[in-house]
Amino acid sequence: MNDLLIINTGGTFNKIYNPISGELEVDCEGKALESLSRKWLCDEIEQINIIDKDSLEMTNQDRFEILLTINQTQKNKIIIIHGTDTIHITAEYLAESELENKQVILTGAMVPYSIDPVEATANVASAIGFVRANRECGVFVSMNGLVEHYQNIRKDRKAGRFVPKIVK
Repeated sequence: MNDLLIINTGGTFNKIYNPISGELEVDCEGKALESLSRKWLCDEIEQINIIDKDSLEMTNQDRFEILLTINQTQKNKIIIIHGTDTIHITAEYLAESELENKQVILTGAMVPYSIDPVEATANVASAIGFVRANRECGVFVSMNGLVEHYQNIRKDRKAGRFVPKIVK
């Protein structure tokens, strides 16, 4: 699929254990996505690593860098690997930027790929399947078996997963 770009920004998806500090840290080399690509993704999907942060550390300057990357590519289908704590903030930022003729899907993982690759793989696979089947432009989130317009999905911290947003 030559019209697809995956932008890897960090987040829990990319965290690895640092045996010296004893903490999980974002891997700046994007080894999780690289491993997933080798095992499953097609070679023709372009991937780039930018930012390399936990989403709680992301700033609007980082979001602007994501937006610039999206606007500079000729590709019209974009998947963004992003931390789940502020995925909604970035989604709203991008949606308010009025991206023209772009389909943007943000995804990530609640558990690092390096610890258990199942959820991360499922979320990316759902995002890829969505962009291949869907023609609607806009900003979406792919998490926990759901792919929804960003306004229709939320992180349920008590349940530890993303769920449909209930409109009152």
